[in-house]
Amino acid sequence: MDASTPVELLQADCDDREKPDLSIVAIIPLYNGARWIERAVRSVLEQTRLPDEFIIVNDGSTDEGPAIVERLAEEHPLITVLHKRNRGQSAARNFAVARSKSALIALIDQDDVWYPNHLEDLLEAFKEHKGLPLGWVYSDFDDVDEDGELVARAFINPRRLENPKRNLAALLSQGAIIQPSATLISRAAFEAVGGFDERLCGYEDDDLFLRIFRANFDNVYLPYCTSQWRIHEMSCGASERHDTSLKVYSAKVLDLFPDDKWRGLYYARDFIAPRFIGTWTAMYVRAARYKNHRKMREYAIEARRLVRHLRLAPRIRLGIILTIMRFPLAGRVIVAALPYRPLRRKG
Repeated sequence: MDASTPVELLQADCDDREKPDLSIVAIIPLYNGARWIERAVRSVLEQTRLPDEFIIVNDGSTDEGPAIVERLAEEHPLITVLHKRNRGQSAARNFAVARSKSALIALIDQDDVWYPNHLEDLLEAFKEHKGLPLGWVYSDFDDVDEDGELVARAFINPRRLENPKRNLAALLSQGAIIQPSATLISRAAFEAVGGFDERLCGYEDDDLFLRIFRANFDNVYLPYCTSQWRIHEMSCGASERHDTSLKVYSAKVLDLFPDDKWRGLYYARDFIAPRFIGTWTAMYVRAARYKNHRKMREYAIEARRLVRHLRLAPRIRLGIILTIMRFPLAGRVIVAALPYRPLRRKG
């Protein structure tokens, strides 16, 4: 028989009510990822702090991936497999979140890997945080190749970006540079901004974290790696959907941020246009490596569209260069003269 006094029982009840909900749902969108999905799934199951829910969304795969995850689900009751027609990773993630209950959302891409301490470390930041509601926690991540071999330790830290995110101008000019697989997101924040923009399959992460930031949620950065990010020719960043998303997202950001003349912030001129001209140009360089003349023309045209937002001198200079780059043979000469800068954007 419980010998606790009424006061002790009341205190215990209050303590229970005051404990924050730190339950976690792990979510993987699956689309033709048979080569990598089992390793990603097992990295979730090997966590020192297991998720409370684990949902894999088969987003219309046509390879052996769904059979692999169904087999794993039979071995591990924690796993729930959902099936839907293909609409991209943003829709797949939203689909899973809507069918889960946990307070925190842990995303992992089908070709990425969590280190065993990933959830435990990111969760600790939620436990310790004080002040404004915490929207997300994120960490640095290692860059690995198609076969899972290390390319670079710590992708974020060497770039001297603003971390954690504190300034809108930095977010717009640098991009978030936050891999979904390296985050733990508050459901309250996710739902407050409406989740992922389902038009985007690429840059949906930048868009989500920008909107959470603007909604006045705080964020915490862990300056060490808790996951691996795999970049390869079959990544989202190498797809037609990614290119379409970049067009949609850059137009969306330009529309959302007119100039703030009171503060002297000229968002399009100083932050947005330079960033996306750089992005299209970097993609042009990659297309030139593959001698993809169609893409070279497309990327030069998209970069040229943004030049009108710049100051006069760079507008003239870049306008001339990008006009020349519309002709692939001339563009390849220009690219050959550039210093080598690897493009490692996943999408």
